[in-house]
Amino acid sequence: MQKFVSFLENNLSGPMARLSEQRHLQAIRDGVISALPFIIVGSFFLIFAFPPLPDAGVFGDIKQWALDHQTEILIPYRVTMFIMSLYIAFGIGYNLAKSYDLDPLSGAQMAVAALLLTVTPQLIDGQGWVLPMTNLGGHGLFVTMVVSILAVEILRFCKKRNITIKMPEQVPPSVARSFEALIPVAFVIVGMSAITVWAGLDLHHLIGVAVSPLVTAGDSIFGVLIPVFLITFFWSFGIHGVSVVGTVARPLWEMFLGNNAEAVAHGQVIPHIAPETFYQWFIWIGGSGATLGLALAMVFFSRSKYLKALGRTSIVPVTFNINEPIIFGAPIVLNPVLIIPFVITPLVTATIAYVATATGMISPTYIMPPWTLPAPIGAFLATGGDWRAVVMVFINIAISFAIYFPFFKMYDKKMVKVEENEQQAA
Repeated sequence: MQKFVSFLENNLSGPMARLSEQRHLQAIRDGVISALPFIIVGSFFLIFAFPPLPDAGVFGDIKQWALDHQTEILIPYRVTMFIMSLYIAFGIGYNLAKSYDLDPLSGAQMAVAALLLTVTPQLIDGQGWVLPMTNLGGHGLFVTMVVSILAVEILRFCKKRNITIKMPEQVPPSVARSFEALIPVAFVIVGMSAITVWAGLDLHHLIGVAVSPLVTAGDSIFGVLIPVFLITFFWSFGIHGVSVVGTVARPLWEMFLGNNAEAVAHGQVIPHIAPETFYQWFIWIGGSGATLGLALAMVFFSRSKYLKALGRTSIVPVTFNINEPIIFGAPIVLNPVLIIPFVITPLVTATIAYVATATGMISPTYIMPPWTLPAPIGAFLATGGDWRAVVMVFINIAISFAIYFPFFKMYDKKMVKVEENEQQAA
């Protein structure tokens, strides 16, 4: 076992963990996370605009009122989740500049400017200049990452080469920082204008074509199962799997979510199966490894005093998707008995949920509720009020319990013997 762990640590776990700590990937991760409050709150206005209510009676009147006022109700969504890339650009620029010990506000503002310059304003008769918003949402996430990093790298290059305007020491720091950023800002504005305005290149289309195979693969069944396996694999050795895999995959997941929300807002077919909300509510029921089934087994069927006490202590946090007490308390980490169901269970529930969504048995997710909600509530909200999603959650909980149970009984039997030996020794 020790040789196997060492092999995986040296050949997979270690390199992947180091990859997740790479400066630019960390900035992207932190930038996306910084925008989550706007994405979560903004997405709920889709529920208000399309309330999951029956058509009859007073509920029908509420539903009709929402339909009549849909345009006004969706305005908060359109200036938050619908243009999520704008918030993410600010976050990426801020965090990357901060990692270089540059002025983070200058980095954030330059990243936003670079993104806006990829969107060409249009002159519409009677309305003046109009800025199209579509590419400021999920569609523009890959362009956002590229131009945000480019803007900060230009700032760093100018700072390193002293291509800045130096102000006397008597000048207030805020004013001095503004003048230091003047030349880098000019480079960004002129450079991006040369690409998108004068050369007429559509970066969103070009990068969209380049990453289309990645988008297609990420929304496939294998695109779901591979990150699920990697997340549980890393957790099995004490490495926070979501932090490692999410650093790479989260931008793609957020793009899927944004595209799904846009489709609902425009009355179109929801295009993607696997945004991050799909993983959260149908796979990670009780946290990574779908450990709610294990917690239930501990509470109701454990003969070991320690495991029963652990189950009673952890059942509430696991219900709210916080399962570190079980992962490190059972423990699952480096436990050859419990690692097996910890990896297998989410692969099974992911397959079932994917097939159910792909065949139309449950609606795809397009809303991001807070991840600490119990899974049935979160799934109901994430699908815009699809009661079948709740049934899917309970089916997956039952599957989780069934897969964990025989391995749990083996481990419980072992723990009982350990406790009996300790009592005899005492």
